[in-house]
Amino acid sequence: MDRLTGIEVFVATVDGGSFAAAARRFGLSPAMAGKYVSAIEAELNARLLHRTTRKLSLTEVGQHYYERCKRILEAYEEANREASDAQDKPRGVLRIAAPVTFGAMHLGDVLAAYLEQHPHVTIEVSLNDRYVDLLEAGVDVAIRIGRLNDSGLVARRLAPCRMVICASPGYVERHGTPRNPDDLRQAPRLAFSEAVSVGDWTLADTKGRAHVIDGPCRMAANNTQMLLAAALAGAGIAYGPTFVFGEHIARGNLVALLPDYRTPELAIQAVYPSARHMPLKVRLLLDSLVAAFGDEPPWDRTSR
Repeated sequence: MDRLTGIEVFVATVDGGSFAAAARRFGLSPAMAGKYVSAIEAELNARLLHRTTRKLSLTEVGQHYYERCKRILEAYEEANREASDAQDKPRGVLRIAAPVTFGAMHLGDVLAAYLEQHPHVTIEVSLNDRYVDLLEAGVDVAIRIGRLNDSGLVARRLAPCRMVICASPGYVERHGTPRNPDDLRQAPRLAFSEAVSVGDWTLADTKGRAHVIDGPCRMAANNTQMLLAAALAGAGIAYGPTFVFGEHIARGNLVALLPDYRTPELAIQAVYPSARHMPLKVRLLLDSLVAAFGDEPPWDRTSR
């Protein structure tokens, strides 16, 4: 028999003074209510109730067991209320993992607005460019860029990740403007070292033909903000996402190169363990991220 139901029937029997009272509460027959209590006694190998034809009374063991069971049921009901309330009003800790540069540059404002709207939620953010196991790390949502591994996680697209080739005006003035992909092969290139193929940059011309610029780079780093700083200082030509370089192109601090060639477009996505019984705090975060970014995210609107 179901153990929790047995406890509920036992407590209702004591509170109502009879098996009949407990039976009415749970839609059982008095005999079935008695069987629930007898099953608990058999499992405990202890008598909980003195039974007479006129009344029921607790044994000494039964009294202690009844008091503990009352507390268990109260805690269970409170847990149910909290879970139900959490679906009406987001609350609790929301754990987020994101790439270092994207998180540092673009999540702060969105999360600040989220906290303002949902005062019962606290947020813990972990910035790391390496994938984390969501279940092992206890992460609710991870932001990932590029192609996803077949991990069984659920993904929701937040925004495109467009790539751009750029350099500082000072660099262009000293070395000239590249006219075609071949001009990049001899240039000092600044590359992201955590890319799948470090230093391999792919461009497509107006006829759809792919041009791969490969070979050694002048500088490689595992952080695109560092590459941004190097590009702004005129160290070479950088290739990276517009969410890093777009604002500086819009300001004129960097110049977009080879605008007639297309670069691959990746996706910025949120991944989470399951779409079933998704906590309200997670769903509202996803909605906030989609609304803040979208198909024309702020960093692309400013760079065009």
